[in-house]
Amino acid sequence: MIVTTYLSAEQILDADDLAHEDVDVPEWGGTVRVRELPGTERDKFEAQFVGKDGASVRAEGLEGFRARLAAAAIVDESGKQLFRSVAETKRLGEKSARALQRVCDVAMTLSKMSEEDVKELTGN
Repeated sequence: MIVTTYLSAEQILDADDLAHEDVDVPEWGGTVRVRELPGTERDKFEAQFVGKDGASVRAEGLEGFRARLAAAAIVDESGKQLFRSVAETKRLGEKSARALQRVCDVAMTLSKMSEEDVKELTGN
């Protein structure tokens, strides 16, 4: 007989369950820490691209996607986001597309965000 042990709410809430990965970004001259987006932050990120009726609200499609995702996912050693303002995110978007894509690829993998999710968000 297999005995199943169920987790309590406290055990779930206390679990350190957010993955991160250090990513070498030679274009920027070093390494950045990229973290998995917590559920509420992924929802907030996705809401930037989706209207209340579920339709894409950004006629520009992917405009700003990489910078916004990278800004949401890049953290310091203690897990604090490095890019918190709209101005910083905009400036991040002006950095190397290759570097941003590398960071976004890791953020998407860690957060289980598929290419199909991106297409749905951007209407492409």
